[in-house]
Amino acid sequence: MPVAEEAVPETVRNLPPTPRDGRGRIVLALGEATGHAHALTAEGVLLRDPDPLVPDHLHLPAGGRLSHEEHAPISLPKGWYRVIRQREYVPGSVRVVAD
Repeated sequence: MPVAEEAVPETVRNLPPTPRDGRGRIVLALGEATGHAHALTAEGVLLRDPDPLVPDHLHLPAGGRLSHEEHAPISLPKGWYRVIRQREYVPGSVRVVAD
């Protein structure tokens, strides 16, 4: 979901960037069973809060293409994005649902 730059909290901006995978991709979600991934090879950073209830934020200064093995790529214009991953409740905690 695109967001205005001024809507990105300072606490998020101070998070360290999430490392890229071995193929140099920014991985938003990795499949548990298949290993397929929603990923970008574009210039940018993913800022992932350790709290699973706080959305991740993605900054693409020049735009990019989100790819996945099971569907066509999705073009994303430059800007900031709030990455909301599906979560589920398990007794005693909340966990992020894998792709």
